[in-house]
Amino acid sequence: MLNRFFPVLRPKGNVESTRQPDLFSMMEPFFSSPFPARESFGKMMPAVDVSETEQAVLVNAELPGLGAEDVELHVENNYLVLRGEKKEEREEKKKNAVHRECSYGRFSRSIPLPTEVQSDKVTAKFKNGVLKVTLPKSEKARTKRISIES
Repeated sequence: MLNRFFPVLRPKGNVESTRQPDLFSMMEPFFSSPFPARESFGKMMPAVDVSETEQAVLVNAELPGLGAEDVELHVENNYLVLRGEKKEEREEKKKNAVHRECSYGRFSRSIPLPTEVQSDKVTAKFKNGVLKVTLPKSEKARTKRISIES
């Protein structure tokens, strides 16, 4: 596929005889697959959004197909650690998979927190495949407004 777009840049001569790998040959599988990211990573890695307010750090994690009972959550060394397992539903009927993108299995994700939090006051809610975690900031991490005299 890359040959079509960059024929001039392709090395000339016998590439197999050189010691260095051909960059085009290495990149070919990546660009020829319609779903390269899924094939490369192969594991379930939940997508997360991390935001911050004056009072707390907010984390939203997308966990489609999971329930609250499938997820473990804890704060450790200024990281929010998210672990769980997505189990594949198996049917007894024989069927041939034509194309599979869904990931199954165990996952673990460590999310660095931008500031120190009160781990004993963390709350989490799970609804419609989205985990919403609120991590209150510690008192010393909160911004304190200082009045200026004139």
